[in-house]
Amino acid sequence: MEEDRRPYEEPYEDPERQREELRLREEEWRMSVAFREARVNRAVSVIYYTVGALLILLLLRFLLRLLGANPENTFAQVIYGLSEPFVAPFSTLFISPASSSGPIFDVNLLVAMPVYALLAWLVGQLVRLIWSKSA
Repeated sequence: MEEDRRPYEEPYEDPERQREELRLREEEWRMSVAFREARVNRAVSVIYYTVGALLILLLLRFLLRLLGANPENTFAQVIYGLSEPFVAPFSTLFISPASSSGPIFDVNLLVAMPVYALLAWLVGQLVRLIWSKSA
């Protein structure tokens, strides 16, 4: 008895078609990896830019204090107000002169800046480690 075949079914798979399907699946996989890597790179860039802005803010604070800027000035108040939450964990690390009417060399800020930079790098590497290679 002859097998009952529909006219649109092939009795065997075409090897060329199998190779093409394999190439297509590989390309789709490469595209998904590329999109995932792009998202990871964007997340790491956001982390680095954010901490870079914080470091600029802390540097401005350091320079204002070093040059003896008037703490009653609006610009100085904005810089001090924005940077205060980030300086607070380091504020008592070293004793700084409390003179509000002269230049202050704030060693605590010089410690805070590389600590935040190191934390940003570590978080960026952690993001890459977690999401970059996982499928």
